[in-house]
Amino acid sequence: MMIMNTNTDTKLDDLGRIDETALWEKCIAFHGHECGGLLIGFKAALYAIELLGIRFSSDEQLVCISENDACGVDAIQVILGCSVGKGNLLIHIKGKQAYSFYNRANGKSIRLVLREMPRKDGASKLEYMKDIPSNQLFDVKETKESIPEGARIFNSYPCSGCGEMTAEHMLRLAGDQKLCPDCYTPYRRFR
Repeated sequence: MMIMNTNTDTKLDDLGRIDETALWEKCIAFHGHECGGLLIGFKAALYAIELLGIRFSSDEQLVCISENDACGVDAIQVILGCSVGKGNLLIHIKGKQAYSFYNRANGKSIRLVLREMPRKDGASKLEYMKDIPSNQLFDVKETKESIPEGARIFNSYPCSGCGEMTAEHMLRLAGDQKLCPDCYTPYRRFR
């Protein structure tokens, strides 16, 4: 599958489509090695581009919620420009190879969930995944969460316990003290 260019940094073929081979090499260079997990994120990112008409996100136009912290997240960073630092890559650990993509410009969103695959060893599994079309690799579902709000900048204050600067939305009140999550002891009477 070749898709039209949506990122001016991406090498194009003669028809102006994304050169997937060059993009795959860029993902491998960023991640450090080629593996099946990286390929899952690679194919998810390209499929999201195809389905949503999204482009590389230089700010927060695109948001990705990953339900894992595995290798595929690196490909999503490279291809789509989602990152934790920009606030448009959120990691909600659920142990699933699932990614929700949100386009803030038009409000459209999708959730891609990896389907069960045949049990294969490393090299043959990688080849299988390279050859299978994305629409056979992922189920396309509705997103479970509404579009996340944009990243906010918070003031920081010193923790009354350790003295370390802590963002105000993470501080907890204990009497007249402002405590960071490390110093705060939560009330655990009720579970």
